[in-house]
Amino acid sequence: MVIVTPTGRADAPVQRPSRRRRLLAQPDLWVTPLLVAAGLVVAFGTVYAGSLDSIERRALDPANVLGQLSQHLVLTLYSTLLVLVVALPLGLVLSRSRFAVVARAVTVIGGFAQSLPAFGVLILLGFWRFGLLSAVLGLTLAAFLPVLRNTVVGLRAVDGGLVEAARGMGMSARQCLRLVEIPLAVPVIVAGVRVALVLNVGTATLASYIGAGGLGALIQQALLLNRLTVLAVAGSLVAALALLVDWLAGLVERAVAARTG
Repeated sequence: MVIVTPTGRADAPVQRPSRRRRLLAQPDLWVTPLLVAAGLVVAFGTVYAGSLDSIERRALDPANVLGQLSQHLVLTLYSTLLVLVVALPLGLVLSRSRFAVVARAVTVIGGFAQSLPAFGVLILLGFWRFGLLSAVLGLTLAAFLPVLRNTVVGLRAVDGGLVEAARGMGMSARQCLRLVEIPLAVPVIVAGVRVALVLNVGTATLASYIGAGGLGALIQQALLLNRLTVLAVAGSLVAALALLVDWLAGLVERAVAARTG
């Protein structure tokens, strides 16, 4: 690209950085998946390269591991969707000034629920119903507060002058919320969703105790049978899944921030 100055003289062409240089300048785009892939290769290579007994071969059968991994993903997906369906609309309502008292009460109650041990909540829900539904409800309670709190904080942090300017241009309160406040609050809301996703991935390992499956079943089996190799595989998968989910959510958060910035 050649830049022509007002005097008519052509400056030197502007060299755009190559894709490789852009990637090297942004290590957060590639370091995490690279480390996850390397860690999984080391963990799985060490385990499967050695001699496994019949119990370990049965537990680490690829079909069994993939089946429990898919159950873990289903638990995380369902609970996160339920959190979004409930927490986002409630956060929009509580962000309005006329609901300030209610918002404080809901935040206090949500903080109390957040402080409860997730394992205890899941066990109590298991007495009500054993299986997927109880696990999804327990995971939803565990990840509810970050999304709700970030939704309220993000909307309240919008500059009041921008809101007044939008209203002065003839926008209704609903149009102002949809076209001004929500777009500006989206980066903060996405950050809350990112926290909820990582929480759900980790907490979902406890769902096996109430019959909901997931990678926690593989961990539980390894502990009961005293098989450290199985435990190493299950732990590596949970850690890798949490890191990848956080990395993907971080990319979305970054893209949203760049678009609204």
